[in-house]
This record gives sequence, structure tokens and C-alpha cells, in this order.
Amino acid sequence: MLFACTFLVFAQVLSGQVLSANDEPIRVDVNLVSVLASVRGKSGGLLSNLQQSDFKILEDGKEQAIKNFTRETDLPLTIGLLIDTSGSQERLIDMEQRAASEFFTKVLRQKDEAFLIQFGAEAELLQDSTNSPRLLQKGLQQLRLSVPVGGLHPGPVPTSQNQAGTVLYDAVYLAANERLRNDVGRKAIVLITDGVDTGSKITHDKAIEAAQKADAIIYSIYYVDRAAYGFGGFGGGGEGDLRRMSTETGGQVFHVDRGHSLDDIFRAIQEEMRSQYAITYQPPNPKRDGTYHKIDIRMSNKDYKVQARKGYYAIEPEN
Repeated sequence: MLFACTFLVFAQVLSGQVLSANDEPIRVDVNLVSVLASVRGKSGGLLSNLQQSDFKILEDGKEQAIKNFTRETDLPLTIGLLIDTSGSQERLIDMEQRAASEFFTKVLRQKDEAFLIQFGAEAELLQDSTNSPRLLQKGLQQLRLSVPVGGLHPGPVPTSQNQAGTVLYDAVYLAANERLRNDVGRKAIVLITDGVDTGSKITHDKAIEAAQKADAIIYSIYYVDRAAYGFGGFGGGGEGDLRRMSTETGGQVFHVDRGHSLDDIFRAIQEEMRSQYAITYQPPNPKRDGTYHKIDIRMSNKDYKVQARKGYYAIEPEN
């Protein structure tokens, strides 16, 4: 997302500060596009020792000069954890509570924050942004089945009496537009769901757009209880939509299966978020007219695979 980095530069010769003639801080507005990228080698492992010369960045097909490049960013991290508590996930909630609690305890540093949203028949904020693992754990303890009124055990697929089964896209929009859009630093949405949406007012494309405008990376954890879908265990089916949301924003999809537990995946997400490269460049068109611009990052080594968002919306920053 195009954003204005407003720097307050304070001045004195000896202290390195710069003041104006009337001793007021000088404000300098610089328009930059900021991109976070993860890079994996041929074997699939994360690479953390690359140089700026290894990267080439293009906007709308034209190469741009990299202004700033850091291998380890110390920017604050804000994580929105969104947990599917619809009927199809009922038997998975206890495991999600335990694994998420441990994740928050390990991943949050002093200046990081996280919030918690559950979604099923409706999206509900259980804990607003906080740095406290204790408060986040308390929020996780509030996770409960979220199904429409009309039966003790409604199925995962909506019926005429059960129109809104899982408002996945509404939850992503809520997290991006209401919680993350005005935050600074690195921002991530972590989804735990089988990917099925059966009642959102927000479309799939609008959910992606909201995440892109918030400069938020979406990490999707594809977690399916096949037995919840009855005989044959055919259910879920939302992996393709999850993959597109993650790919467009610079994240990826993880699968909970026999070889990868929820704990394993949380550790992988934590490692990836701490192994990113921060790249900034000045866009060729300074107009903030709401248009979408494509971003393409290319590596000097063709065996390297880069993971970053696919574009940004040139919008005015909100005060």
C-alpha cells in the first residue's frame, strides 16, 4: 500500500536534531511503497543472508530504484488471529485455543500487539489489540460455536433456515479495514479455517482489497474436520480462495495434516515473520488516485523463490 511516512526531525547540532527558525519540528513527507518479502532457496528453506543486489523490483512492469533495504526489520508487528468457529469446526476449537495461546506467548515481543476475532454466523472481536498474552489467552477462552439460531447441531452447509454459516470474508474485511488499516509497522492476518464462506456480505475480492489497502499479509491455515461434513468426509473445499487471498497479499497457505500439526504451522509462521526483507522504493507516479499498481520482485538467482504482495492501491493516508 502506498503510504506517507511522516518523519518528525528534531534538531540541535550536538544532538543531531534539526529545528526550524522558530524552534518548531520540521515535518518531511516522503511517499514510498513498502514491501515485505520472504525468500526461500531451492530446498525450500528461508534465506536470511541476502543482499540488496539480489533483488530487483518492478512496478507495472518497469524497474524501480530501491531506496531502502534491510534484512532484519525492527518494525512493530501487529497480528490479527481469525478463528473459524462455525459448525464445521466445532471439534477443533479446543486444539485451536491451546496452540494459539502458545503462539501468542512465543511470538509477541515488547512492542508487538495482537487481536482476536472469531467468525461463524457472525464475526466477533473477542480481544482488541494488546501486548498481553494473558488478555489474549482470556480472549481465546471465550471461543465458542457460532451458528445461526435454529437447532442444537446445525450442519456446516447453510439451509433455508440457516443462511449465514461462515462469514469468512466479512471477518477478513473487519480485521483489515477496522483494526489494521491505520496501524504502522508490519501487519499480518492469520486465518484458521476450512475456507468455506456461506453468508458474507463482503465479496472475496473486496476482502483481498481491504487487506492490500491495510498492507496486511494473510497467512491461511487450512484446517478441515472431514467428519463434520457427514458420510465420505467431503468438505472444506475453500483452499483455492484461501490461496488467492494469501498469494495476493504476500502470505501462503499451510495445511494441518498428519505430517504438520497446528503447533508446527504456528512455528513456521513465526519463523517466516521474523525472516522478512523490508524493501522500499519511490513510485513513478506520485498521484494518490486509488488506482491499483502491480508489484513484481525478481531474484538474481533463478532458484530463489520470493514471496511478497502482488500490488498496492495508491490511496491517501488517513490521519
